[in-house]
Amino acid sequence: MNFKDITIEDKKILDKYIKPYTFKTSEYSFISLYIWRKAYHIQYAISKYDALIIMKKDEKGNYHFMQPIGYKDEDLENILEECIDYMRKNNMIYLFKDAEEDFAQKLNHISKKFIIKEERENFDYIYESEKLISLSGKKLHSKRNHINSFLRNYEPVLKPIDKNNADEVNEMAKYWCKQNFCVDYLYFELKGVQDMLCHLDELDFQGMAIYVNGRVEGFTFGEKVNEKMAIIHIEKANADLDGLYAYINNAFVKNYFYDVPFINREEDLGIEGLRKAKLSYQPYKLERKFIVTII
Repeated sequence: MNFKDITIEDKKILDKYIKPYTFKTSEYSFISLYIWRKAYHIQYAISKYDALIIMKKDEKGNYHFMQPIGYKDEDLENILEECIDYMRKNNMIYLFKDAEEDFAQKLNHISKKFIIKEERENFDYIYESEKLISLSGKKLHSKRNHINSFLRNYEPVLKPIDKNNADEVNEMAKYWCKQNFCVDYLYFELKGVQDMLCHLDELDFQGMAIYVNGRVEGFTFGEKVNEKMAIIHIEKANADLDGLYAYINNAFVKNYFYDVPFINREEDLGIEGLRKAKLSYQPYKLERKFIVTII
């Protein structure tokens, strides 16, 4: 297999394989792959069995494959052997990461040589959009209070992100990153935001900027990946404005994704504060992802 780096020009090729499938996790979206391509050195190849094979590295620098996309069931075992052969020749520790549960079950049925383990810090948080909009119930009472407090103190103006305000959003993104010690993960996230702003016409996403007193104080990006799910890729706000994060979370779904039953807010990366924040919104479920090695 001959792997190449992902570019914006590859969107049509990757979408040909990705779009027909209803993936349950956030990894299998062109936007996810594109904005994190440099952080995780994401590359792709087309198997001789006409399947999309994506290779990336994890935070420790270990390369692995994502699950094959677009294969015919009768070709899967041959594709697996193709991946295993590449893995061994290149001294890779893992065969697959980011594997969804259905695919992991397929591997279990094919052979007992696959060692399959959950990766908790990589689980996606799935929410019911109706609950993110209504925030009903005792457990979400504090979220309603944060929003009400914010609206008592400020008069936010919501605008779609487009070419007219892309520069303002970029300045806010740089400011936020600088305030949070813009290194490692956060540095690459900033670059991902800037890539999205540079390709507003090519990438299929919705963006919302929040103005307070005429200035962008927060923004968010998301995309509808199928009839059942939207993914929130980026959400940033000025933390000095109490309640702004809760307001953005609520307003974005209410204005852009009210017609999609589920919202995927991605993983917590094992970061304690992020996990606590995501759990506080009472997820409908955690969508599991798996690591696969071989005996």
